Amino acid sequence: MTMNFGAMMFSTDYSIRPDDAAKLLEDRGFESFWVPEHSHIPANRTSPWPGGGELPEEYWHTYDPFVALAAAAGATTNLKLGTGICLVIERDPIMTAKEVASLDRLSNGRFIFGVGGGWNAEEMANHGTRFRTRWRLLRERILAMKEIWTQDEAEYHGEFVNFGKMWAYPKPMQRPHPPILMGGDGATTFDRVVEFCDGWMPISGRPSQGSSLSDKIAILRSQAEAAGRDPASINVTSFGGRPDPDVISRMETAGVDRIIFGLPSADRDTVMPIIDECAKLI
Repeated sequence: MTMNFGAMMFSTDYSIRPDDAAKLLEDRGFESFWVPEHSHIPANRTSPWPGGGELPEEYWHTYDPFVALAAAAGATTNLKLGTGICLVIERDPIMTAKEVASLDRLSNGRFIFGVGGGWNAEEMANHGTRFRTRWRLLRERILAMKEIWTQDEAEYHGEFVNFGKMWAYPKPMQRPHPPILMGGDGATTFDRVVEFCDGWMPISGRPSQGSSLSDKIAILRSQAEAAGRDPASINVTSFGGRPDPDVISRMETAGVDRIIFGLPSADRDTVMPIIDECAKLI
């Protein structure tokens, strides 16, 4: 197995530009560049940040991920471009399907669709999404988008998403669609990965319940096999990790396919030396 290496950052109005960061990464041999999504952060938020402590300001300064990645696509040739993660629960699935397909085609098939259910109940409530039903909503929106990407006349009828036959183009360049990676590490995460995703993307270093990462990967593969899926069809990406050789070695032994280093949301002079240090490990 060949390990792939990428980098993620909150691309903001005060950080290095996403096209500049992407070009630096591609020139140094990185496989991918990832950006997260938050449409806004409610000022009266009570939901605790899973990272602990005060919420960093980049969470409410980040660019729209599809716009940022389109800029990155225009500055690069081979670098893969991913959302880490896209808050599908806050998005219209018909418009998001078009954004995904458009970015995939304009980047010549380089997009990776990282998705998740989020943690900020107040943020999603402003989009009309109920926290306790967000996973059912996410499932339907992903399945509906798959129909749009793969069918000449797409339709979907569910509890949360409902539309009749439609024509919706362009279709993604990658067929049947860009890889879909599910973020999170909850009790039912693997159910979603096995049913409608192409990979699992846990956050590196976050407190986790139960088994070790290697044990969890083994459980995921066993669950995929039990469901009739080839375990090799599901990849594992460790998201936002530290550039530590020992950590990389453990990840590789555990069966991780891709490691995404975390970069600060800062200016070029701050970010470039960190990219150079990370590049020594790939």
